[in-house]
Amino acid sequence: MAADPHGAAEPPSTRPVLFVDVDGVISLFGFSPSASAAPGPLHWLDGVAHCIPAEAGERLVRLSERFELVWATGWEHRANEHLPLVLRLPFASLPCLTFDGRAVFGSSYWKLEAITAYAGERPAAWIDDNLGDACQLWAANRAAPTLLVPTDAPVGMTDDHVEQLLAWAGEVAPARRRSGRTEAA
Repeated sequence: MAADPHGAAEPPSTRPVLFVDVDGVISLFGFSPSASAAPGPLHWLDGVAHCIPAEAGERLVRLSERFELVWATGWEHRANEHLPLVLRLPFASLPCLTFDGRAVFGSSYWKLEAITAYAGERPAAWIDDNLGDACQLWAANRAAPTLLVPTDAPVGMTDDHVEQLLAWAGEVAPARRRSGRTEAA
């Protein structure tokens, strides 16, 4: 049994999994330096400035109500070292994929092996700014429901992405009523 971010124990197969990239989804880059203001505050993490909008944390919390969130980033375990605090998440950590040094900047195909192994036969969504042809082919060939959600690195995850993901989760794992309250199926 895995514990959800809100402390309720449930089997890991009851909710779809959402693989969350960091750079270009949570940490924004490529926005115009001539803009009057960055799209979020800068945070110095491991000696590097990261533009991380405060809304990113709120969006992840909303998604955690319907998904098992999993870091799928070249940051690997460093995501848990920094992001729960920076994003003011109500949970101290998320499951995190490791890639054995295979990270290649500007692409995401190197994540496929770890994502495939973690997702198994569960419905899976993946939000990333670099979902290339290999990722599209992977999604098209999965037997389980699969959703790829591309982002633009200067903008990252938006409320529209959250709504799209929540609607999809409602289709593949509808909420059920139990004990007078609605819970993720």
